[in-house]
Amino acid sequence: MLRPFHAPATPYGPGHRGVDLAAPAGAPVLAAADGTVTFTGQVADRQVVTLSHAGGIRTTYEPVTPTVGTGRAVTRGTPIATLTPGHEGCPTTCLHWGAHRTTPKAGRTYLDPLRLLSATRVRLLPTGPPG
Repeated sequence: MLRPFHAPATPYGPGHRGVDLAAPAGAPVLAAADGTVTFTGQVADRQVVTLSHAGGIRTTYEPVTPTVGTGRAVTRGTPIATLTPGHEGCPTTCLHWGAHRTTPKAGRTYLDPLRLLSATRVRLLPTGPPG
């Protein structure tokens, strides 16, 4: 990971609304979970793929060249794009992976996408006696 998630304090405040993951240009980008492709196209100056998942969660992947079309159902691990150079702020080619949940009451809440990979809390436990 080149840059971690940093939630914005307000919807339009500063922060990093995803994680940047190092990978070579041309690497396959895989769906993080089962879902439906809800957007493929250009946002600002780069191509993006957006997936909608259960529970109102959406994940975004950029900069990429999409290999799937809008409306397609995908399962976890399905190739959805190939990585392209161009994400500003990365010293090498990297994937910006973002996630958010939108609800009527809270609006859009940005999530750390790495937390979506595990249903349980990660803990470090000692492997032996202290000292």
